[in-house]
Amino acid sequence: MTKYLVKASYTPEGVKGLLRAGGTARKQAVEKTINEMGGKLEAFYFAFGDADAYVIVSLPDNITAAALALNINTSVLVSVTSTVLLDPEDVDAAVKKTVNYRAPGS
Repeated sequence: MTKYLVKASYTPEGVKGLLRAGGTARKQAVEKTINEMGGKLEAFYFAFGDADAYVIVSLPDNITAAALALNINTSVLVSVTSTVLLDPEDVDAAVKKTVNYRAPGS
């Protein structure tokens, strides 16, 4: 499975829902959705700064990740961005690949 870093930002209405239900309830709801999609919730943290929550999930594939992001972003309560995470072994495999690339202007 592929790991993703998901950054979530709540709208003011989304924050109101969070205040009513609490952080644990939000984590449980996210975990249920991820599990139903065949994935696993690895970590869930609320934060100060650019994003309100940082979530690391394992999902079966990019299509599943896209389906989740598209459906979550249709909500007017939260928006998410997803980043594919690579483990060190993925990078080891990547550096062994031959790439025939010509830089612009070269």
